[in-house]
Amino acid sequence: MIKRCTWCGRDPLYLAYHDDEWGIPVHDDRRLFEMLILEGAQAGLSWLTILKKRDNYRQAFQQFDAEKIARYGSADIHRLMQDAGIVRNRLKIESVVRNARGFLTIREEYSSFANYLWGFVDGVPIVNNWQTANDVPAHTALSERLSKALKKRGFNFVGTTICYAFMQAVGLVNDHTVDCFRYLGLKSSMAPENPPQTIT
Repeated sequence: MIKRCTWCGRDPLYLAYHDDEWGIPVHDDRRLFEMLILEGAQAGLSWLTILKKRDNYRQAFQQFDAEKIARYGSADIHRLMQDAGIVRNRLKIESVVRNARGFLTIREEYSSFANYLWGFVDGVPIVNNWQTANDVPAHTALSERLSKALKKRGFNFVGTTICYAFMQAVGLVNDHTVDCFRYLGLKSSMAPENPPQTIT
């Protein structure tokens, strides 16, 4: 029987996300932007809810093309507020546009958003050794630093907890528990253990 992180439960969509996506290092800018937006959309909701809406988000936000989203105006916000396929929260929708503009600014400055983001871990993922899901922190000193840096650049819905979930999702950290079958597979291609400092 395959052993997995306990948080993914039994839902087939959640299992596929855990097995095939969560924690795998991402260096593609559009994919990073998508995950940052989806993590922000998840605030106050379950991640499974967002996974079920992900295809709708991709359609509503033009496959997360930041250049197009950055040009959105009030008519686009109104259109998105009528879209039942996404979370119809005005602040969250408006934050996508703000974040797209911040994303483009960073990409221009650093050649890619990936260069900027991976600079927070010196280009190599952090590998943790959590025994159980209860050991995994909700945020860390590093996620706090990323959160502050993004907020300074005008991003919204990038609090420290959201940023840590994002870091876990795109592989800046390997937070699979040590008994999960994905842990060793990812660890073999990652940096030596270097656990972040948990904020209390």
